[in-house]
Amino acid sequence: MFSRLSIAALMLGASLCLFSFTSRKLAEDFLQQLGITKVSADDKIINSLLGGYLDQYGLRNAKNIALGNRGTVTKDLLAYTKEQVASASFLKAYNQLRDNNKPKLPTIQTPEEMRNGLIEQYKKSIAETEANYKKAEPSMKSIFEPILATMKQELKNAQDPNNAMLANYKENYPEMMKSVEAANKQQLADWEAKYPANHQLFVKARLQQFMQETANIDFNAQLVEKNGRKYFVNPAYEHMSNRWKLAFRAGKEVIAPAREFVQQWINEIK
Repeated sequence: MFSRLSIAALMLGASLCLFSFTSRKLAEDFLQQLGITKVSADDKIINSLLGGYLDQYGLRNAKNIALGNRGTVTKDLLAYTKEQVASASFLKAYNQLRDNNKPKLPTIQTPEEMRNGLIEQYKKSIAETEANYKKAEPSMKSIFEPILATMKQELKNAQDPNNAMLANYKENYPEMMKSVEAANKQQLADWEAKYPANHQLFVKARLQQFMQETANIDFNAQLVEKNGRKYFVNPAYEHMSNRWKLAFRAGKEVIAPAREFVQQWINEIK
């Protein structure tokens, strides 16, 4: 049967959940068999491609789909996904993901802002402590007196133009800002590489990941059953990635046409 793993094998890296045919009527019929709506299917494509994981939630009826021509079905599924990638809803979701991950330059206090902030903080603490002091029982006032004295001294230190800590901060501030800006510049470069302005290039990276992970699938690998579970006869295959195993279980009749379609898709993205 056309299992959910057969469908899932069209993951495109982490990724593609492919749930429809290019024909609207066929899409409706196919989605009805899967037990999901077109809106849900489109959401799965977006979530899978952008999130880098396989969104299988709600595919309760996938295992009941007839075998049919898996090669044709695979290409139709991919064609539908390709259409969705070009849609306004996908572009909107991608741009939101891109913006959410854009590095922001950290806010670093200037020396003057630090001094003013400390002064304001100590003044506020002194005012609150003095208010509590006035309301305190006579027996408790002695507790507040040393606290107030310490706070007032700290305020005086903050107001001192020769304060050693603040002077050191002021001296190191220019180099600190250079370091922060350089780090932010590198983060922005990394962000641009991972989330290019052209969303098709982001998709291309997912497609290339799919091609890499399905490049050397041994579809003739033998399995043996132990305690109700199947294992590879070749123990090396047990250490392959989950995606490699997913593609193996999908079968050559699914992965081969998928790789053909995906390679052509990659070639089209400039």
